[in-house]
Amino acid sequence: MEILVITGFSGAGKSLALDVAEDLGYFSMDNLPPSLLGKFVDLAIGSPNIHKVAVVMDTRGGVFFSQLHEAIQGLKERKIRVRILFLLAQERVIVARYKEKRRPHPMGESIVDGYRKEMRDLEPIKNQADFVLDTSELSNADFKSKLRSLLENKEETPLRLNIVSFGFKYGNLQDADLIFDVRFLPNPYYIPELKNLDGRCKETRDYVFSQDQTKIFLDKLQDLFRFLIPYYIQEGKRQLVVGLGCTGGFHRSVAMAIALAEALKDLDLSISVRHRELS
Repeated sequence: MEILVITGFSGAGKSLALDVAEDLGYFSMDNLPPSLLGKFVDLAIGSPNIHKVAVVMDTRGGVFFSQLHEAIQGLKERKIRVRILFLLAQERVIVARYKEKRRPHPMGESIVDGYRKEMRDLEPIKNQADFVLDTSELSNADFKSKLRSLLENKEETPLRLNIVSFGFKYGNLQDADLIFDVRFLPNPYYIPELKNLDGRCKETRDYVFSQDQTKIFLDKLQDLFRFLIPYYIQEGKRQLVVGLGCTGGFHRSVAMAIALAEALKDLDLSISVRHRELS
């Protein structure tokens, strides 16, 4: 029996995620109080046709939501496999979504106050999550595709390494586990012939890596990940999101993200590279 717990910020896409899980064969339940999780799983185990269950549990459960950690630990002690999918989105995106729907925030406060309260209250469960997904810039189609990839391929490798380039001027990478600032590297923006060539172009990458500090940083970065990754796997982590940020997310961070993925390709990982500002 496999249990997928879907949680996260209100307005981040939990209902859509539950639809995707149901399409993938999960027996689904929305807004289940954590105190009933064990009983619900017992019912599923008693059915010969149910092999995996997806449940949405979030702050709509009010005071009952505080029991979520205890409920999950209870299942793990019974050797039942539990995966946690945590969905989040940036404040401005959540506000826009609720305004579009003309619905109040479930925390019973203003949208902004409700969002910030959830950010504080949900931090412990976010830190336990196997998958953390920021839906801020994803269309429904992209969100469904990314989620299917996560759920369908989770057995491929012991850990999925997602390397994301981004620009600090457009906001931090909220779903990152680790962020590295590469603004100390030489900036091709000030080279006229490279200004409009992003970090995917050979000319730009050659310039960035023509500097000694770039090569040294890449060596130290891959050494760090070769040390860390076995311990993340040992702790049961299924996904690691690494952010590489420069000013605009166009030159340096893009080149470094590509180079880091190439440097780690010999590891037994599923590695993906995404360039937030270029997409």
